[in-house]
Amino acid sequence: MSTPLKIDFVSDVSCPWCIIGLRGLTEALDQLGAEVQAEIHFQPFELNPNMPAEGQNIVEHITEKYGSTAEESQATRARIRDMGAELGFAFRTDGQSRIYNTFDAHRLLHWAGLEGLQYNLKEALFKAYFTDGQDPSDHATLAIIAESVGLDIKRAAEILASDEYAADVREQEQLWISRGVTSVPTIVFNDQYAVSGGQPAEAFVGAIRQIISEARA
Repeated sequence: MSTPLKIDFVSDVSCPWCIIGLRGLTEALDQLGAEVQAEIHFQPFELNPNMPAEGQNIVEHITEKYGSTAEESQATRARIRDMGAELGFAFRTDGQSRIYNTFDAHRLLHWAGLEGLQYNLKEALFKAYFTDGQDPSDHATLAIIAESVGLDIKRAAEILASDEYAADVREQEQLWISRGVTSVPTIVFNDQYAVSGGQPAEAFVGAIRQIISEARA
C-alpha cells in the first residue's frame, strides 16, 4: 500500500546545500518506490532579501555575513563541488562568482507551480546559477530559463515586468518563517515533520519510513 506524502521543500535558488538536499531526497524517493506517493512543493525562502540589483562578490559576501576567510570560503566551495559531483551536479562557482537577489526567481517558481512545471524550473534555475554562472535576478535570463522547461516566454516576461505573484511569495515566505524556518533547505513532511540541511538519501529514507510507520499506527 502506497502512503501519500506531502513534501514542502523550503529553499532558495542560490543555496548549494538545497541542491544537495534535493538530490538526497529524490534518491530516497527512488529507493522507496511504491512505498510512498510523494508530492513535492517548493516553498520560497530568500537567503539575501536585501541584496541589491548588481549583486555582490561571493567571497566578500560570505566574509561579511559569516566572518569566513577567503581560504575558508574556497575550502567550502571545494567540498560542495565534490559532494555535487558525487550526486551528478556540477558546481562551478569560484572566487569571482556573485550572489544575487532571488525574489523574481521565486515569483516565477510560484507561477511554474500553477502550471505543473515547478520541479523542472527549480532544477533549471539551480543549473543556470551554479553550473552556468548566470544571473537569477536578470529578467531576460529568467524568461529564457522558463522557456527551456516548457513555460511560455512571453507570459514569463509579463510576470517579471509586473508585481504578479509578489504578494503570494511574500505570504509564503512569512508563513514558513512563522513556522520556525530560519535556514535552508528545510524539508517538511505532511505539515508535521521537518528535516534540515543537505542530508544524504539514507537520512531521508529513515525519516520517511518513520513517518509512514507513525501514520499507519
